[in-house]
Amino acid sequence: MVGKNKIAAIQMVSTSDVSQNLKMAEELIANAAQKGAGLVLLPENFAVFSAKAMRVWAEKESSEQCFSGFLSRVAKTYKLWVVGGTIPLLPPVSDNDSGDSVALSDKVRTSTLVYDDLGRLVGRYDKIHLFDVQVQDSQGRYCESETIDAGTEPTIVDTPFGKLGLSICYDLRFPELYSQLLSMGAEILLVPSAFTWETGRAHWEILLRARAIENQCYVIGANQGGAHTPNRRTWGHSIIVDPWGDTLGMLDQGPSVLVREIDIHYLRQLRGNMPIQQHKAFSVINSVNMSEKDGVSE
Repeated sequence: MVGKNKIAAIQMVSTSDVSQNLKMAEELIANAAQKGAGLVLLPENFAVFSAKAMRVWAEKESSEQCFSGFLSRVAKTYKLWVVGGTIPLLPPVSDNDSGDSVALSDKVRTSTLVYDDLGRLVGRYDKIHLFDVQVQDSQGRYCESETIDAGTEPTIVDTPFGKLGLSICYDLRFPELYSQLLSMGAEILLVPSAFTWETGRAHWEILLRARAIENQCYVIGANQGGAHTPNRRTWGHSIIVDPWGDTLGMLDQGPSVLVREIDIHYLRQLRGNMPIQQHKAFSVINSVNMSEKDGVSE
């Protein structure tokens, strides 16, 4: 039976030096374990921060398990569950007419991998919503779809802490995803991120608290937080929010660890006292199905 447990949001300032990023991640994971955390969430792009380098590292991961092996090892070493922010993975393959396996894309999937405290892979989520926007900062244009293939499947992972609903960064702006995760049983929503300084200071905390309130879930946002290059700065302020929308703790900038205790019994009691989900008068209609029904095509 799940109850009170300590969960950690890990904040980093990842660079182009992958080995240094992994070293920093392990130091922060060790710190979280020392503080009693049973589950840690790393930020988006914790190991590979450069979009241009993702395909190369996805190929290395495929042959050497440089990131999945790291996540499995630290989970087993520090005896905790590790949610690996995101790492680049090669896209799915299919067999051609000759029976050979052919990659469906020359891009990557940016994926969250979940490892239990024995170092076993127990879940994977591929980012669905890609960040193709204009931002009023030094970089200006962001276009993840140039290097990343979008995932398609919402993912839940059952753990001793509660049921995890997985999401990544820009997903946070799409509440229908979280409604779907809730319908699948989510109790803890995880949001590894690399929110920009501009978008983060405007919307980061508001969006995370909104997702907590409307879904009556704990929300853990592990963000990148600092200057990565002269043109790339992230907001930080990694946060843990309870199902009532109260902020249990929040960091500022720089590499750090936020550990807080969560109580699934409290969450379930809150849902019983205020059964919002049973009161819903409308459900989300799948846009693809609606387009087919209306005879609309793109």
